[in-house]
Amino acid sequence: MPFLLSLDEGTTSARAALYDEHGYRLAMESAPIECRYPQSGWVEQDADEIWRSQLDAARRTLAHAREGVQSIAAIGITNQRETTVVWDRKTGKPVAPAIVWQCRRTAAFCGELAASPIASTIVRKTGLVIDAYFSGSKIRWILENVAGAKQKARDGGLLFGNVDTWLIWKLTNGAVHVTDPSNASRTMLMDLATGEWDQELLDTFGVPRAMLPRIVPSSFVVGAAAAEHLGGEIPIAGIAGDQQAALFGQACFRPGLSKNTYGTGCFALLHTGAKQPVSKNKLLATRAASLDSGAQFAIEGSIFIAGAAVQWLRDKLGIIRTAAESGELAGTVADTGGVYLVPAFVGLGAPHWDSNARGMLTGLTAASGKAEIARAALESIAYQTRELVEAMEADSGEELKELRVDGGAAASDFLMQFQADILGKRIVRPADAETTALGAAYLAGLATGFFKGLDELEQFWQAEKSYEPRMGADRREQLYAGWKKAVSRCRYTG
Repeated sequence: MPFLLSLDEGTTSARAALYDEHGYRLAMESAPIECRYPQSGWVEQDADEIWRSQLDAARRTLAHAREGVQSIAAIGITNQRETTVVWDRKTGKPVAPAIVWQCRRTAAFCGELAASPIASTIVRKTGLVIDAYFSGSKIRWILENVAGAKQKARDGGLLFGNVDTWLIWKLTNGAVHVTDPSNASRTMLMDLATGEWDQELLDTFGVPRAMLPRIVPSSFVVGAAAAEHLGGEIPIAGIAGDQQAALFGQACFRPGLSKNTYGTGCFALLHTGAKQPVSKNKLLATRAASLDSGAQFAIEGSIFIAGAAVQWLRDKLGIIRTAAESGELAGTVADTGGVYLVPAFVGLGAPHWDSNARGMLTGLTAASGKAEIARAALESIAYQTRELVEAMEADSGEELKELRVDGGAAASDFLMQFQADILGKRIVRPADAETTALGAAYLAGLATGFFKGLDELEQFWQAEKSYEPRMGADRREQLYAGWKKAVSRCRYTG
């Protein structure tokens, strides 16, 4: 029986999964990836560790295929977006640590850029808010701060890639240097309308065109993984940034369908089809995964810290031993007793975009304990999601009827029920909540004829559980007002 191999490289782990012809996941393995914090607001990773972890997860996953590598029809790749890798074209060695999407080291430069005459042009061309989140300023930082890098890049000796590009380059032993529109649209270097690298944007960030990968459709055979890595040559046929892959895996192929992924951060996307969105509420216009050269778009809200707040409870405060314990602990109290956690550990994302905001735990009394703090951490994820949904509804002019959810934290019944309560909308969790890996597999399967088309994939999607709002409207608005007051207190005021 043939299978698809999906490589899902996230912020804290690299995972790999096997899928059959019905989109059913047969196996999944993972390997951890370390994030490093050399200075306040800085986040780095070792690009070679990313590669080793992803390869390890893939090999262990392939061990579940009885027929071995010969049964793998294609590979789909999905990845943490914006994270920036620059490496030597000849040696393949990174010239600096990978700068992770959360990193704020370029915030000052982006602030200056946002106040410059070219700011409106950048926003219009890219659909993005000028922020350190995106790759362009990260590439610039590496070229400016690594000795000899700027000249070497100009001479064609350095290559840039987000994690998708880096993994494909490594899998093909340097034969293929590509990305897809969903990743390219997050660099702040691509014209959103044309789907091509834009020279004016490249000049603004000081990025030589020779560094950049070729942009190809998300569902497209780009080459093959070399036999030495996985035991045989396998076509690489799907590429998408993790959130666009999750949108695809949730079968949100058509305008008006939306999903929210609860991972390290939180990302809500609304598919807008061939219509390029323009946000008036500080959301992002981005490319959705594409089956061909035709453009597909989505509007997105990005939260920097979601599941990472639970990791903070575990790793820094020692309140819980495992992430799963957070919901159990939170459920031991009826409410937080007025405690709010605003997890602005690396600033605030949409719809605030405040790089200088910092985290705050407010409303503490002598009665506050571990349970109230754990509950406040989980509730913060739901409050931030409501901010995104309200902005999406304002931009689209349509009321969201339900929200499809996925990601690790979507497994928490406590969080999903509170999300339904604070939104006042139905929350739907699919049977397979690992929709990021699934979306990459779908893209690879469509490119190779493994799947017949979108209609078939839509039939695969099944709900595992729905959550209806149970909280009264007055209580909902009272709690949300308290959240907004807490957010205002952590904002940078100069």
